[in-house]
Amino acid sequence: MNFKVLDQLWQEKLYLCGFYMGNENYRKNMIARIFHRRTKAEDYEEYSNLMKSIAIPDYKNTKGFVDLTFLRRMENDIAHFTLITFWENLEVIKKFAGEVFEKAKYYVEDEKFLLEFEEKVIHNEVIAR
Repeated sequence: MNFKVLDQLWQEKLYLCGFYMGNENYRKNMIARIFHRRTKAEDYEEYSNLMKSIAIPDYKNTKGFVDLTFLRRMENDIAHFTLITFWENLEVIKKFAGEVFEKAKYYVEDEKFLLEFEEKVIHNEVIAR
C-alpha cells in the first residue's frame, strides 16, 4: 500500500472538508501545518509520550503558535501519528521551522522510533475554525 498517496488524498480531503464553515471566529492568514510520522506498533505509547513531552512544548513555546491537534492510529503493525498545528501566519512558521518552512522538523529522539523521515510537511490556509 502506498502510504504517501493515501496521505496526500487524506490531506486534500482535510483541506476541502475538514473545517467547519459556520464558524467565522478564525484568524486571518492562519496557517495549519500538518505532518505525518510512522513507527512500529510497539512504539505507539512511547512515541506518543515523546511527542507530548518534547515536540508539543516546543510548539507551544513558539510565539505565534495558536493551537494543535495530535492524532494517532494503528494500522496493522504500523503506528501513524499526525500533528496539525495552527499558526498566526506563515512568517511565524518560518521563525519556528526556518526559511525552508516546507521541510519537516525532527528531533534527535525521533531517530530511535521513526520508520522513515518524510522530507516535507503540508501547509494549508485556515479559512474557518
